[in-house]
Amino acid sequence: MVNLSFNLLLFAFFAYLIATVFFAFSLRKRKKETESSKTASKESRRGFVFASLGLLLALGYFITRWYVAGHPPVSNMFEYMTFLGIAMSLAFVILYFIYPSKADVIGFFAMPTVMLLIVYASTFETAISPLVPSLQMPLMLKLHIITTSIGQGLLAIGFAAGLAYLIRTIDLTTKSWKPRALEVIMYSILCFLAYSSLSHGFAAAGYEVEFQYVNEEGVVSEQPMVYNLPAIVGPNEWELLTEGAMEPWVSVPGNIEASDLNTLLWSFVAGLVLYWLLRLILRKRLTKAIQPLLKNISPQTTDELSHRAIAIGFPVFALGGLVFAMIWAQIAWSRFWGWDPKEVWALITFLFYAVYLHLRLNKGWHGEKSAWLCVIGFAIIMFNLVFVNLVIAGLHSYA
Repeated sequence: MVNLSFNLLLFAFFAYLIATVFFAFSLRKRKKETESSKTASKESRRGFVFASLGLLLALGYFITRWYVAGHPPVSNMFEYMTFLGIAMSLAFVILYFIYPSKADVIGFFAMPTVMLLIVYASTFETAISPLVPSLQMPLMLKLHIITTSIGQGLLAIGFAAGLAYLIRTIDLTTKSWKPRALEVIMYSILCFLAYSSLSHGFAAAGYEVEFQYVNEEGVVSEQPMVYNLPAIVGPNEWELLTEGAMEPWVSVPGNIEASDLNTLLWSFVAGLVLYWLLRLILRKRLTKAIQPLLKNISPQTTDELSHRAIAIGFPVFALGGLVFAMIWAQIAWSRFWGWDPKEVWALITFLFYAVYLHLRLNKGWHGEKSAWLCVIGFAIIMFNLVFVNLVIAGLHSYA
């Protein structure tokens, strides 16, 4: 059953890939969009069929893994990131039903994001493991984590629409900060892809290095810290246990997860190499290569879609990420709030999107300003999921 779940997820990945290709063809052949456009193109409908197929296969993975594990598969980074991708694809399928003639542009950006989340998730431990004590509450596991992920999936659709708006409308020939900022976004996305490829490559080679270290409590850890990539940064007061392995250049304090910080640094380096490789192949900025596909897209459409996705996703996220989270915290740790890094950044995310929706009441914050906020909001979500989860030690470090 475990192998079946992985095979279903693999087939879902390829279905999302085919959907992306069809959405790209749909955008390439699209005529100038008008408000009277009601019918989706043949390529767009085919893209939707494969996106729906990918969703069904991914849900098959989720159900079979749930059956084997005996609990919802959202208890570690692999499971949560994968489910976030599923939630985003679900949000897109629902959006397509509402806006069939306009959603192909969202699919063109959303499907690659879903695939990237799945690929990145696969770099973490994929084995089914017992739940840590704080997670051994099946009802709250369903309510808190699944609701939060669905909310973030909807907010991610807002990001996809916002990014499409910016690439469509910004003059990429100018020397202002805006084209550069869009390239930084593209580079950030490539960091995830490059790291995933690098991680799978070293894993296939069987690379593994162990360090003894002093933890945040000032005592020598009973379990060595394992690195699956060459060490750029080492743990606190490290001692290399693997003969012949590369020694770290620097060490970090005990309250920093050194192996995960090392992973982030490799992501930035690998992403930079991949970014410039693509620049050399395309001989232009990545956003300039994408912009021609969006020339017949109505900016007003993407602005509307991003706002509606966030307007729906915000209360869902607030319910799962704050309300259910505080109830769970009271049950697990005997307090509703404890200023844990994960809790703080969940609150920051909530406040950011609350400000976004408030600013949208002012027409001066429609369009480009709103699109930038959509992108920044999703960056905050990913910072919370990746950096806060992995690098900063806290009560949620098990995730």
